[in-house]
Amino acid sequence: MPEAIPPGFESLATSRAFYTQESMLAVETRKRKLFIGLPRETSLQENRICLTPEAVKHLVNEGHEVVMESGAGEPSKYSDHDYSEAGATIAYSQKEVYEADLILKVAPPTQEEIEFLKSNQTLISALQFGSLTADYITAILRKKVNAISFELIKDPSGARPVVRAMSEIAGSTVMLVAAEYLARSNEGKGVILGGITGVPPSQVVILGAGTVAEYAARAATGLGAEVKVFDNHLYKLRRLKENLGTMLYTSTLDTFVLNQQIRRADVVIGALNAEEGRIPFMVPESVVASMAPGSVIIDVSIDQGGCFETSEMTSHSKPVYRKYDVVHYCVPNIASRVPRTATNALSNIFTPILQEISQHGGINEVLFTNEHFRSGVYVYKGSLTNASIAKKFNMRYKELGLMIAVRN
Repeated sequence: MPEAIPPGFESLATSRAFYTQESMLAVETRKRKLFIGLPRETSLQENRICLTPEAVKHLVNEGHEVVMESGAGEPSKYSDHDYSEAGATIAYSQKEVYEADLILKVAPPTQEEIEFLKSNQTLISALQFGSLTADYITAILRKKVNAISFELIKDPSGARPVVRAMSEIAGSTVMLVAAEYLARSNEGKGVILGGITGVPPSQVVILGAGTVAEYAARAATGLGAEVKVFDNHLYKLRRLKENLGTMLYTSTLDTFVLNQQIRRADVVIGALNAEEGRIPFMVPESVVASMAPGSVIIDVSIDQGGCFETSEMTSHSKPVYRKYDVVHYCVPNIASRVPRTATNALSNIFTPILQEISQHGGINEVLFTNEHFRSGVYVYKGSLTNASIAKKFNMRYKELGLMIAVRN
């Protein structure tokens, strides 16, 4: 027989206080609401914006606040109405946009725009190393902001997603540009970019074997052109052949062979990356002068100094000039020629990055947690943290990892 429950203890015995209870510990949420500003680009050739209306809607639905300067989306064919319907606040002054905690823009801020920045703000933009000046870095340092460069941001695999995406666009676009200027209507050679039955294919020479070269070669071979790629990095040439899955003429930058091929080429693409601050090879003026009249040169590397001795920077409004009757296209920002595509690509990259910053509790926390994201930072809390920039301008810098460790 079970023992009887003493009188007066029935309520205690049946109370849930004596039962095993599930732990009800408070769950700390680290997610942080972001206040994001999208200024209108004032640089002459910049037509992109970093977030599409769809991305803004997604972020707003997650509780974030987005303020956009009126007209910022128009070059990419997005209206203020598109963004306001997505939940963004439309501002009619730059100063109002720069009240946001996180400024997301494409081109680096101008000296006038830097004045709107405030202490502890986060700036995410391109840095454009080719035109970078000590005055710009000094101005950013003076504002004591956290500055992150598009070009330096890495993903967990170690790749640079923004550079890769813009290079893909540039590589695909340059062949369309080449076809346009080869046409008789633009005083070109009057030949088709590619080949047809019974007619020899056009000749395309590409300097460099990176992402731009890969997508340019893919487009050119798809049209039937005969493509020759030159680069001193054999592993890049090997990877290019494997990625394209087609027979492709590749060679190191042998001066004699290269110059011979350039003289015969209909199109020459300069897509070499700067190494130690300079382009590793430059085509001399005498070789350009020996090319056939109406041939086309597209210097994708013009923002890093250019691959041709005859290269001079041009703009989207005046993209070409002729020298020795050879068409030169030397626009530094080719992706901005197709801004809607580029905007979608940027938006696909930055939306997850903004979500990651929010989920970790802010920019300081995400930098402490994610080493790959740390690579994009060149100024932190008013201190220069990039060794390459420090070396270029003979400035002092601090190790970012140590600064973050101390603050956390």
